[in-house]
Amino acid sequence: MDHKAFIARLPAETLADLSATENAAGLRHLAGHAALIAGLALWIAQGWPLWQVAVIVQGIAICFLFTLEHEATHKTPFRWAALNEWVGRVCGVLLLLPFEWFRYFHLAHHRHTNDPEKDPELLTGMKPQTRWEYIRHVSGLPYWLGMARVTWDSARGRMDASYIPKRARPRIIREARVMLAIYAAALVSLIFTPLLFWIWLLPVLLGQPFLRLYLLAEHGRCAFVSNMLENTRTTYTNRIVRFLAWNMPYHTEHHTLPNVPFHKLPALHAHMQCHHGVTQDGYAAFTAEYVRDLH
Repeated sequence: MDHKAFIARLPAETLADLSATENAAGLRHLAGHAALIAGLALWIAQGWPLWQVAVIVQGIAICFLFTLEHEATHKTPFRWAALNEWVGRVCGVLLLLPFEWFRYFHLAHHRHTNDPEKDPELLTGMKPQTRWEYIRHVSGLPYWLGMARVTWDSARGRMDASYIPKRARPRIIREARVMLAIYAAALVSLIFTPLLFWIWLLPVLLGQPFLRLYLLAEHGRCAFVSNMLENTRTTYTNRIVRFLAWNMPYHTEHHTLPNVPFHKLPALHAHMQCHHGVTQDGYAAFTAEYVRDLH
């Protein structure tokens, strides 16, 4: 059975219920995630005991806003369209990931998941196959350099990706220019106070490797086929990771029905029992297997 056959077997009422969006669940989750980041920022700023550890945890908390920005491209975290848009944009600024650009990049990824010739995630860099490629990938440096280039080129109107429609280019250019202005102001602020360095800039550099390791499990070492049950992995993990990642460890579920909000992915997972093609018991186990098989 492929993902299309699975969807066809679901009753229309079930599909409608799974796809219904709401504000309450998203606002509760956002409040929790934002409170965690704000609390850690206060801890670091006050220099409370073990603040150095808090810097790393802060980086993880901020970097995993990627999963929220990702969800916002699907317009599913909240019922209010404007809230999805603005939450996505704020996350994009914090992560140097322009929301308007990422929207089209990610939708192309969904259309061509794990297709080596069309999936932009693969076209911008195949999954690491050697130890050196792995270290470089997990460091986050290729991400930062790549996104700095995308933002700079977008601000200058230089976009040649086929997945970006012409109608979207003015928005992408405008957003990139606003982001560059924000970053310039942030750098200037460091002259007067190092606060942003300690609660934002350094944390995201330290947190990015954790996000890279997490993201490798979504499609890494999965088949280059069109069936979402085989080209995407669901990873069984604990509540803390599921919270930080907005339930995206249920990734086979997400790719099978991208219009299902994050808070209903556990319900979709229950419907998909015995249909998963690729699963993993924990990110530590996936990482160990991935590293073991590197050239």
